[in-house]
Order: sequence, then C-alpha cells, then structure tokens
Amino acid sequence: MRNSLLHGTSFVLLALWLAAVASADDTFTEHPLEPAATSSPRATLKGFIEKTHQAFDLVEKRGMRRGMLTADELVSFRNQIYGCFDLSQVPPSLQTSQIEESFTCVKEVLDRIELPPESEWPDEEMVAEEEIERWTIPHTEITIAKVKEGPKQGQFLFTPATVDRAAEFYERVKHLPYKENEPTVTRNLFRFYTSEPGWMLPRDWIMSLPAWAHSRSAGQAAWQWIGLVIVLVLALLVMLVMYLLGIQSSRKAGDTNLLRYLVTLAFPVAALAVPLLAKHFVQEQLRITGDVLVFVTYCLNIAFLLALTVLVVIAGNKAATVVIATPWIKPRGLDAQIVRLTCRVLSIVAAIIVLLEGGQQIGIPLTTLVAGAGVGGLALALAAQDMLKNVFGSIMISLDKPYRIGERILVKGYDGVVEEVGLRSTKIRMLTGHQTTIPNEEMARSDIENVGRRPHIRRISDIPVPLDTPHEKVDQAVKLVRGILENHEGMHADFPPRVFFNDFNRDSFNIRMILWYHPAKYWDYLAFCQDVNQRIVEAFDANGIRFAPPTTATYLAQEEDRTLHFDTGERAKVDRSIKSDLT
Repeated sequence: MRNSLLHGTSFVLLALWLAAVASADDTFTEHPLEPAATSSPRATLKGFIEKTHQAFDLVEKRGMRRGMLTADELVSFRNQIYGCFDLSQVPPSLQTSQIEESFTCVKEVLDRIELPPESEWPDEEMVAEEEIERWTIPHTEITIAKVKEGPKQGQFLFTPATVDRAAEFYERVKHLPYKENEPTVTRNLFRFYTSEPGWMLPRDWIMSLPAWAHSRSAGQAAWQWIGLVIVLVLALLVMLVMYLLGIQSSRKAGDTNLLRYLVTLAFPVAALAVPLLAKHFVQEQLRITGDVLVFVTYCLNIAFLLALTVLVVIAGNKAATVVIATPWIKPRGLDAQIVRLTCRVLSIVAAIIVLLEGGQQIGIPLTTLVAGAGVGGLALALAAQDMLKNVFGSIMISLDKPYRIGERILVKGYDGVVEEVGLRSTKIRMLTGHQTTIPNEEMARSDIENVGRRPHIRRISDIPVPLDTPHEKVDQAVKLVRGILENHEGMHADFPPRVFFNDFNRDSFNIRMILWYHPAKYWDYLAFCQDVNQRIVEAFDANGIRFAPPTTATYLAQEEDRTLHFDTGERAKVDRSIKSDLT
C-alpha cells in the first residue's frame, strides 16, 4: 500500500479530496505549514485521530468527486498526519507509500477497538512528572515513543515497529464492527484507499467490470493484477526498444556529427523515465497495495538505479567523444586516449557513487554495499590483474608520452610505426607491413627508441683509397669530398659536415665522411645520399683517384686445396694445419 504523495498528484485519498475549493475546511488551509502536535502521546494520538477524520470528512462534503487538492491542503495533510509517524527505519524511496499504508491501517484499528478515556492518555504534564518515554495503547501493540535522535528528536511518534506492523494489526481487527456513536470514526477508509482507481482510470468502467474482476488475491483485485502485468510488460518492452534505438542512432551518428551524437542521449534518458512512470501508474492509478507494491516498487527502483548507472557511463563516453571531436585533438592520438581514459574512469567512479547512494535510498545498507563492492572489487582485481597492469601501463604511457600515433619506434626488436594506443595494448605497423600488438604493461617498462622524433638523420661513411695512392692525391680526395658537402641540401648551421683522413686500414687509407640531414625525412635523405655518392664517384674519376677494392687471399695446402676469401679490413682465420703446410 505504497503511494507517492510527494511526487504525485493523485493517490486515492488525495484524488478524492479534489473538487471545489469553496467547500474546503479552513483547518487545512489557515496554517498549511503548522506541524503535527507531538509533544506527548496524548497530543500525537488525539491530533492524528482528529486530523484524519477532518480530512475524510472533507471528502464526503465534496461528494467523493475527483479533482486536485490545493497546495495548502496537500502540505497541511502531510505535516499534520504524516508527521505522527517515525519513519527512520524506512528507506527514503518507500517512506511516502509506507506512511500511507500505516496511517490508513492504524486509523482503521483505532476506529474499531475501545480506547481508554482521553484523561488516561499521557499528556505533557504526566510525561514530565513520570518521565514517560513510551506509551502503548492498552490491549494493543500500537506504541507511541519519544524519538531519541535525529531531526525529530524529542517528539512522541508512532514507533517504527508500529509503522511496519500496521497492516498486520488491521488484518487482525478488520472483522470487528466500527464503534457506534463515535464522531471521529472514518468508515470505509481502507476500502477507498485500496479499491478506488486513479483519475486516469474511469471509476464507472472499473465498477462495471464483472464480479470475478473484483475478487481479491494477495490483497489485490483481479483487475489490478491484470493491469499490473500489462504495465510491467509494457515498461520492459519500452526500455528495451529505447535501448536498441539508442545503440542504432549512436552508430549512425558517428563521431563527427556532435549534435546528432548528443541527441542519442535522449534514448537512455527516456528509458530512465520508464521505471518512474511505471511506479507512478502502479501506485496512483492501479492502487496496488501491501507486499505486492513493496516488491514491485523495489524492482522498479532497482531498474531505475541500473538505468541511471548505465546513463552515467554512456554520458561519460559521449563526453569523451565531444572533447575528442574538437579540432585541436587528433582522434587517434595519445591525447585522445588520455581523454577517453579520463572520462571512462570518471564515469565509472560516478556510477559507483550512484550505486552506493541509490542503494541506500532503496533500502540496501551502506555497509552491505561497501562490503559487496570490496569483495567484488577484490575478486575482479585478482581475475583481471593482467588487464589492470595494462590499464596502469597505458596511464604511464599517457603521462610520459614516449611515443605518439604515427611515430616510428624501435622496441623489443620491433621496428615500425605506431598505429593505435589503447587501454590494453599498443599496435605497431612494422616496416615489413605486418602489425604487432604489445601489451602496454610491457611497453611501459621497455626501452623505446623513438625514431620518429629524431631531429635529423646522421650518415657516417668510410671511403677507402689504395695504399699506393700518393699523399697529394689523398689530400685532394679529402678536399673534393668537403667541397661536395659544403652547404649541402638539408644542412643545419649547427651541424656542418665533417671529412677527415682518419685511419690506416690493412690495405687502404680511410677517409671518413660525417653529415647530418635536416629534417629527418627518410626518402628525401636517400635521394640526397644517391646524389652525393654519384658526385664523389665522378670527382674521383676526373682526378684519377681510385677506390680501394676488396682483397682476396688464397692459401694452397699440400694435402688439399683450400681457398679462403676475405674482404679488406677483416681478419682471415686459418687453420693451424694449413699454416704448417704453408711453412
């Protein structure tokens, strides 16, 4: 028997107090913000009985017609009747519907049982003299007690146990007749609360249904059960359709169409509203009550909470897409990966907060949620420790930025261009054309040579000339090479070329040439090297300078012919037996 007066506009009793404001009782409008009198058990019990009777009497005066309560009536009703109950043990999401069930059942019980004379109800003076903190109505378990802590500390309210067992109390006394000659008796209050449909369902249609439709099971009429099944099935189908439409529209929108991509959020938002609308209809139109309403409301609250969690995650991903679509961020660059990672982490944290806070609202203790999250997190961490290593590796790469998309790197024996940096791994397109994938955890602790960030390409070449070359020719060769490289293409002022006669080889003089090519464009560099080589060859030919050719040494043995070839600058290793034969 749960309804949402705070959210709503029409539960049965409220919907029945709807009509001409001219006939309204001034009791409910003169001081709409006046709280309930709860200074003693007598004040609480007396105020509750009188205010409930006045409210229902207003219904009768208006001829049981539906309409809208004035705002003053709504606020006064909530303050003066709802304020008599201690709801500290009721989850916030169920407080409104719980109080509606409790006040209806308690009033029905009080209208049937004999109460002691009002003079025996403890008032403020008796409470002070006898230090009374609890009072139970004689021959019942209905208790009014002083609140020890919280915002209602010091007030005398119907205890949480009374709130929880109100329906049970009513079931035990509903066979008793109403008290006669009692002006405050509100007859048929519970029947109106449980049987009258909301304003969206025509009362005449409901009342004209066959007798079997009004037969009750588990506290609900058959027509209510049918309506409940229809509402829940429709809610499930609508949420499923919204989810599928959201996925489809998101794929069509693409990452470049920001406006359309953001519009796709309308689908999960609409799906989020479905549980709320379903709960409103079940509570205020079908008038489902009792444990059935508790269960249905709990399930719809969980559906809403899960939908909200999914929406938070989706919103985080779409926020990342919006940021990445800006002109100053490359969609496949490392900055884009940082944005995606940050938004995902923030959305996950927000989703966890939503789950914890929402779980408290629907009645799941925080300690249970935290313990469950801790155990689940530990199990997840143990099962996905490799994935977590890679995620942290990607964070380190994002912070350190040893490479970017499109840069050529050398790592773990692989030489290629970085194609993608994800949360788990880095994809490299090798120079052979193959693609390799390396986990980010390995990339974060590997030595990486970033070829793509070199400011220039350095070339070191040795030009050998024969040992019989005159000294003048060697000196001329050095000058020729220097002349060819003077102010060469791609030369930077801070890196002039260097040419020296630097060493004696076993069978040649060595001229070393060192140059730096700017910028580090490899194909342009190769074309430049080819031009330099051709000019050196032409200059040497024109000046009669020869290049030292590779040499070949042949050793003859008496036992068998063995020929060993070696190039200039390399040592020939000869077997001792061959050396002895040659000797």
